[in-house]
Amino acid sequence: MEEALISKTQLTILSFLLTLTLVFALTKPEDGFVRAVDRKLLGLKKEKFSHFRFFWHDIYSGRNPSAVSIIQPPKNTSKNGFGSISMIDDPLTEGPELSSKLLGKAQGFYALASQNEAAILMSMNFHIIQGKYNGSTLTILGRNNVFNKVREMSVIGGSGLFRFARGYVLASTHKLDDPSKGDVVVEYNVYVLHY
Repeated sequence: MEEALISKTQLTILSFLLTLTLVFALTKPEDGFVRAVDRKLLGLKKEKFSHFRFFWHDIYSGRNPSAVSIIQPPKNTSKNGFGSISMIDDPLTEGPELSSKLLGKAQGFYALASQNEAAILMSMNFHIIQGKYNGSTLTILGRNNVFNKVREMSVIGGSGLFRFARGYVLASTHKLDDPSKGDVVVEYNVYVLHY
């Protein structure tokens, strides 16, 4: 009985050592601080190409705005508000109505980054709260010239099921009722490669 126990223990140790040997054989050191890694060891399977569609609600008005101005530029420095920055926690919905199904939140900030036109630098995470992507995020970064019919920005990464994500978004204004309030609904079409 003890011999069988010893041989099972030895077999377990041998299996563990062989597994470590295999891992180190598949990951070749290229420098003192970096090495190539086989994507299968991280559980990454076949890369997918997906299209997501969201309606982004940027709301400055009302008792519970989803966008707030956090920095205003000094007066008389620019005709278009160059330098102003807003923080957002905007709803992402399935349809253009705010009452439609909530799919997630766009969280981040944007800043007027051009002295001559209404072009903003946008940095935000689309945090998904529905379906199999619940808890995953897509990170969007880019220039948004708000008066263009369609604007393109980059998907530069993600988390959860969007690890190693890359792609682009196309944004188009769906509804701008009262420019003095600043409330707007924008349709986002996200094209992303992910695992």
